[in-house]
Amino acid sequence: MYKDFYMQMAIAQAKKAELKGDVPVGAIIVLDGIILAKAFNQKEKYNDPTQHAEIVAIRKATAKIGSWNLDNADIYVTLEPCLMCAGALLAARVRRLFFGAWDTKYGCFGSLLKLSDFPFNHKLEIEGGIMEHECKTLLTDFFKAKRC
Repeated sequence: MYKDFYMQMAIAQAKKAELKGDVPVGAIIVLDGIILAKAFNQKEKYNDPTQHAEIVAIRKATAKIGSWNLDNADIYVTLEPCLMCAGALLAARVRRLFFGAWDTKYGCFGSLLKLSDFPFNHKLEIEGGIMEHECKTLLTDFFKAKRC
């Protein structure tokens, strides 16, 4: 299924973050079957809390198409977006969000908050739990290794 295909690509991006010592989260933005952007967390590299995979992907995708508006684009992320990333997805008018692991500490599309219930001007379609086990395992293994 296409969701698994794109989520595999997001997982590959998350593994790049891990190799660089950052939390393994990856994102892919797709428009009409064309990959506009691939990204991963880079907070540690840039010492910048806004360098989440989703934000980096949005910046790359909007630069590529020459517009801030991603209204026909879909994003695949290995972890449920936090409040900052959720706001960016809404502001960029992303059409659909597909994510892997649920985030009970920061997730804003069902875990901690459910922003889709708020009366924002833009509504995006949301589907969580895609390849959840693989995405969650990346994160749990990363944090286990950090604690050792």
